[in-house]
Amino acid sequence: MNRLRLFRNFARSTFHAAVGLAPRNLFRRRNLAVFGHDVVMAYVAFVGAFYLRLGANMLTAEPRVFKMAAAFAGVAAFVYLFTGLYRHVWEYVSARDAFNVVRTAGFVVLLFLPAWFLATRLEGLPRSLPIISGLLLAGLLGGPRLAVRIIRDAPLQGRIRGTPGTYTVLLVGAGPEAEQFVRAVARDPNTPYTVVGMVTLNRARIGQVIQGVEVFGLDADLPEIFAELEARDLKVDKLVLVRREMPGTDVQRLLAVADAAGCQLARVPPPTVRAFDAGDADLRPRPIAIEDLLGRPQMALDRTAMRDMIVGKRVLVTGAGGSIGTELVRQISAAGPATLTLLDHGEYALYTIDQEVRALRSGLRVIPVLADVRDPARLAEVFAATEPELVFHAAALKHVPLVEDNPLEGLFTNAVGTRNVADACVAARVATMVLISTDKAVNPSNVMGGSKRLAEIYCQAYDLRQSGTRFITVRFGNVLGSAGSVVPLFQKQLEAGGPLTVTHPDIERYFMTTHEAVELVLQAAAVGRARADLGAIYVLDMGQPMKIIDLARQMIRLAGKIPDIDVPIAIIGLRPGEKLYEELFHGEEPLVATDVNGILLARPRTVDHAVIDGKLSALTEACKRRDTATAVGILREVVPEMSRGQPSAPPSLRLVK
Repeated sequence: MNRLRLFRNFARSTFHAAVGLAPRNLFRRRNLAVFGHDVVMAYVAFVGAFYLRLGANMLTAEPRVFKMAAAFAGVAAFVYLFTGLYRHVWEYVSARDAFNVVRTAGFVVLLFLPAWFLATRLEGLPRSLPIISGLLLAGLLGGPRLAVRIIRDAPLQGRIRGTPGTYTVLLVGAGPEAEQFVRAVARDPNTPYTVVGMVTLNRARIGQVIQGVEVFGLDADLPEIFAELEARDLKVDKLVLVRREMPGTDVQRLLAVADAAGCQLARVPPPTVRAFDAGDADLRPRPIAIEDLLGRPQMALDRTAMRDMIVGKRVLVTGAGGSIGTELVRQISAAGPATLTLLDHGEYALYTIDQEVRALRSGLRVIPVLADVRDPARLAEVFAATEPELVFHAAALKHVPLVEDNPLEGLFTNAVGTRNVADACVAARVATMVLISTDKAVNPSNVMGGSKRLAEIYCQAYDLRQSGTRFITVRFGNVLGSAGSVVPLFQKQLEAGGPLTVTHPDIERYFMTTHEAVELVLQAAAVGRARADLGAIYVLDMGQPMKIIDLARQMIRLAGKIPDIDVPIAIIGLRPGEKLYEELFHGEEPLVATDVNGILLARPRTVDHAVIDGKLSALTEACKRRDTATAVGILREVVPEMSRGQPSAPPSLRLVK
């Protein structure tokens, strides 16, 4: 596309030059002035080259010097029309502009020589003159532009030395992102930032200067650097992260350092999450988000396999309007499916994600479907109409206290609903169904977890039966920021001034960002389709669990307040069915490493399909009769570990090679 655009511009310039008309942009006042300047510089460069070559006697040796210089300038004017040099904004010249200057000077010399040869056979032209004139022309074209850029950047030096500004910042990182941030500061005359220095992980960078900003030391030296700056009466207002990737533990450490120094911690978004056309606006420091404290190094995913699984396929997502469902829809739509069916029982949630996908992917055929997974007849109708090849089942009731208070609703949606979707997949000859499960299905202590374990068992049994549909179950923990999760709750409590409520001082959970969780779900689905492990459960590596009370303290600090002083934390006691520690695998499910980082495989504990099918038929009837005792009894019969209680200590991973 870029080559086509260059060719089109070149052809347009050639046409204008051929009919004796300059491109219309030339007649704008500024461009015309620059064009005139550059033509004069060509004349001066040629005369200067003669002077350097022949000295003061140049007119005696060659009386036609000024005529030759005029011809040289005329050739230069013609070349400028092609290269567009007159359109460059001098205040923002860059390496690309420098290359264009050198290229333009070279073209002028290369065109002038054959033209003058045809006119004079190059009589009286010293052999070294083309080289000298080309070098002089490049210098005379580039010199004024560079001077303007230096003058334009001069305010930056004042800011670096500590000219009063709104915020004095110290950068964490001394790579290309730091250089880009400093340049953005230099380009903005109204910037509120004063850059005083950088810190780095690379010891070799210490003492070096990047765009006029000194690298003071290592990240580990920050307390000493803050003390030294304070001794020089220089107070740092913001510690700004400009490094491409940073583990959450490092961000937590820097947050503690910033708190101790009395400054704020902020970050510039990594290049991978910046808006495409946001420019310098996307380089403004932003407050640290809770996701940054969780952040883990980017996993190497097989994106080709993920895309190949989806591209050109008919895909259906249940629960498309939920927290996981919406992110699934976003990532699936980006991979180019043939059709994407969005199924949800909530009208507004379905409307919202439908409008979003249509706006982002106008060429994609999107089919919004209002349906309840509890209704097998409606599912059969939808599957017959859309003929999906790949189904992601994310529809579920997930809030533990609500399901504890409404057990029949949880069992009907999570267990019976999954059975209905699975049966519809087999009847419609769907190639693959992916069940989104939860860590709460392991040794469940509540109905929500037990209902999801029933869903796992049914899909495992179907997969072992080899009915023509592959059933892949993916299990992971809590998703940061999802609807009804602890992070939005803490945010609301912070806005109200506190307190932040924690059920137990030792309670901890695994956390992932929504984007990361869905990426790994797609990766696990691609891995599962390629493996022959029937009935397996794929477990996402959630890293280390985080104590909820630590999460609360971090969020208070991020709000610029002091935990237990500005905002109290209240311990309110465990809710019904709540465990201190969640587990990602059962003791009888030894984990097996896969070929993909971040994806583990749990060897299955299975039930015969005929047995689990009969139990779920009885459960369906109990739910329809509103017979809670019978329904919960069936649950405990199929998932006997529900009555064993919760672990007394956090679980540890045990990999089987």
